[in-house]
Amino acid sequence: MAKQLHIINGDDIAQNILDLKIGGEIVVWREMLCEGPTASELGSEEFIALRTKFLKENYQISAKDYEDQFLKELKKLTFYNSYDEVVLWFEFDLFSHINMLAAINHLMENHLKVPVYLVCSKKLKGEKEKNVLSQLPLKDLENHYKQRIALKQDDLEMASLLWQLYNENNPQKLKKLIKEKTNFEYLSSCLRAHIERFPNSQTGLNSLEKNILKLITTNTITSMNHLLGYSLEYQGYYGYGDRQMQRVLDKLNMFFKQGGNKIELTPEGEEALEGTRNFYRVLKNEEYLGGVKIYNFLYDAETHNILKL
Repeated sequence: MAKQLHIINGDDIAQNILDLKIGGEIVVWREMLCEGPTASELGSEEFIALRTKFLKENYQISAKDYEDQFLKELKKLTFYNSYDEVVLWFEFDLFSHINMLAAINHLMENHLKVPVYLVCSKKLKGEKEKNVLSQLPLKDLENHYKQRIALKQDDLEMASLLWQLYNENNPQKLKKLIKEKTNFEYLSSCLRAHIERFPNSQTGLNSLEKNILKLITTNTITSMNHLLGYSLEYQGYYGYGDRQMQRVLDKLNMFFKQGGNKIELTPEGEEALEGTRNFYRVLKNEEYLGGVKIYNFLYDAETHNILKL
């Protein structure tokens, strides 16, 4: 039996993989590189400084917790060439895919010499519906593992290139690669979702933010917790967790309010949704997506182009 190294995105499926009794060592990836500033070399002084500052300021995660939860796991990847193959377990969303690109680039920088396989959440033959890996019955998770995707050298090189471009100050380069063919079935959709995280040139809100305002107008949402639930359920390819989505809602608090027994848009929210006023200057902040200051670029929804300010 091949000696395997399993890299899994988060703790949720760790026990399930152990229950499959497929052997090998598990490295748990506990990062959220789709948000905040990053540097391409994982574990470097620059990378650690950027990530610990961002996570402490926005999620109250201490440097010690970061060391214990992520950096210690990352160090285990140094010895991956002592295994016969690497198996990546990542979901279909942007949150997971950015982490996956970073993990692959890290392996490539350390001279990967073993086969790499991908287990990704998708609907397979014989399964009733697509679920995230952590929610699959054990027999379906085993089915995913048996049908794991063998990644070619071209796939690995593309993943490495995309991670490096994510850390540059030019999202236009990423956009040009959206239609590239790879064995990553959901990569193009995730890249599109990422590009649409930049503020819309007409309203100043990005696609995720505008979608939240739409949810308020098309559903009877009775509380802020209710709104959080809807925002999580109908977020598309982003894969944000509770705390990430709450940050988005906090940023948008001028656009909605509690009106009686339901959440409703404020006049500003109606203007933003209708596109009659641009809120770019109101919303502008100094936050990053990878190597890019978010508000240094605009997304043009008509042409799907990224415009540099």
